[in-house]
Amino acid sequence: MSEEFYAFLPRLNATLNASSAALLMTGLIAIKSRRVGLHKMCMLTAFGLSILFLVSYLVYHAHHGTTRFPGQGWVRPVYFTMLWTHMACAASLVPLCIVTLRRAFRKDFEAHRRIAKWTLPIWLYVSVTGVLVYVFLYIWFPT
Repeated sequence: MSEEFYAFLPRLNATLNASSAALLMTGLIAIKSRRVGLHKMCMLTAFGLSILFLVSYLVYHAHHGTTRFPGQGWVRPVYFTMLWTHMACAASLVPLCIVTLRRAFRKDFEAHRRIAKWTLPIWLYVSVTGVLVYVFLYIWFPT
């Protein structure tokens, strides 16, 4: 594939993360309004988009490698703190999402709610900071 295709992937990844965040918030509002069908659709779509993100992220980094952050001064520790917490939360998110979805599919909604209270904020954090990483690397401090 061409370099242009790979160059598009960071923007696609940010779009997938932003879409996941919007679906997560819509899903939260839906379940609080007792709109279970909408909640389920939003959460499953967010999960699907997150899987697409992961595949796209791996393809990009397998081809492109690491993108170095060129920012200097006070913004550097801000960026790396955000990046490290993003990565740590992202690593924990895979098992959390699987367990949360599994409990919902098994209709163990009490257990689903207990773990979803942890999964949702972590997932939102990862989605939003994923967009911010893109903004830092490709908008504010392009190389």
